[in-house]
Amino acid sequence: MSKNYELPLDKSNETWFEEKLRGFYGMRYRIKESLFSKKSDFQTVDVIETYGHGKMLFNDGLAMVSERDEFIYHDMIAHVPLFVHPNPKRVLVIGGGDGGTAREVLRHQNVEECVMVEIDNVVVDACKKHIQKTACVFNHPKLTLIIADAVKWVSDNQEQKFDVILVDSTDPIGPAQPLFSKEFYGELSQLLTENGIVVSQGESPFYEVAAQRSLLNILKSQFSFATFYNFHNLTYPGGLWSFSFASKGLHPINDFNEARVSESELSFGYYNIETHRAAFAMPEFMKKNLEGLLTK
Repeated sequence: MSKNYELPLDKSNETWFEEKLRGFYGMRYRIKESLFSKKSDFQTVDVIETYGHGKMLFNDGLAMVSERDEFIYHDMIAHVPLFVHPNPKRVLVIGGGDGGTAREVLRHQNVEECVMVEIDNVVVDACKKHIQKTACVFNHPKLTLIIADAVKWVSDNQEQKFDVILVDSTDPIGPAQPLFSKEFYGELSQLLTENGIVVSQGESPFYEVAAQRSLLNILKSQFSFATFYNFHNLTYPGGLWSFSFASKGLHPINDFNEARVSESELSFGYYNIETHRAAFAMPEFMKKNLEGLLTK
């Protein structure tokens, strides 16, 4: 995180990778070297060494991970629910092929097993070779990696039980589209233990209001508590981004035990007691966009 990202003096060869959104917004990253590019059965996977953001993973031209700020996303998807649940033993990660989410999950000593179901082995292989910062987790003895369609796997494994489920998916297009359905979350609910929590990648509160409302409607139909929480980052459009939080009863603030964070001996890059609480302090425009759908 303290790495120096100064631009080189030689600007004779400036090549940029641009992510475009809906024809009116774009984010550009200056390319140092293209490290990997392959079309899998599901998407085009690229790993690029950039000036300013280190190595980056792109799926179908959309930024998934940058070495510079990956800790923000992975801190907030994992530690928020794991410090709300009183004693998480088994955790299911859906997607997350770069490994960062599973890495943070398995820093919690009370977690006995993390099962990760990722549809695209090309993403996993690319990150193992080029983004060890996140892919280092694939050697962890508590990680069970399954390359499979998560929708089918969840349907076929309803006898299993998990305390926390993390849906670390891409946007609801392409291979991730089935992960944003009522049927899928209904089956996730069946996989959860009595105090179970589901956290999902929740899109942009600026650009994806319809997607957020749709996801919240789905969650409210399956869980007794559902809301969003936010984080700031460098690589996702708009900078402000969300996760959904749904549970069978646990409240992300009322059931949050600060002492567990203080006593954990874990170090974090973004997450702490204050950011946990502040993440659920929803800005007014977002409250209005989601009016009538939020659980209090």
